[in-house]
Amino acid sequence: MIKLKMPPKIKILEAAGAIADNRITIEKANDDLIIAKVISSEKDKTYRVIIKKANDDLIVYSDDNGTKLKGYVGYPIISVMMLTGLLNRDQSVEEALKDIEWRKLNETYKKYYVVEEIVLKKAEPKLPRSYILEFRNNILNELEKINVFYDETISST
Repeated sequence: MIKLKMPPKIKILEAAGAIADNRITIEKANDDLIIAKVISSEKDKTYRVIIKKANDDLIVYSDDNGTKLKGYVGYPIISVMMLTGLLNRDQSVEEALKDIEWRKLNETYKKYYVVEEIVLKKAEPKLPRSYILEFRNNILNELEKINVFYDETISST
């Protein structure tokens, strides 16, 4: 088991966008275990997310690249945490981030700060930038207080 790092800030926005796009299916959710599927923004990949609650810590599995290869809490985990009440959510932010082509933007610009600027400009007619950034920072603060550990062995759960 390894402790996952904090995600790039933009991953909070990507998680909210995934919720708005209805790309998350919660297959099981109880006091100890959450199992979900998250479909990618281009709808060509499906990520499996498992979250086990262990006292105040979370033991997770997700097969997205951010979690599995880069060692941070990936957007599929964050979106499932939001949908199941482990993190707060804001439907107005989610709606402002609907229909964003996340992978296309990430692959085209390769720098999260550039992608975030494009996303914020697209969302601004629906919601002030300051409101979206405050939401993002609040979720990052919440996430920072939770120990999230990656454990590939729970993938068969």
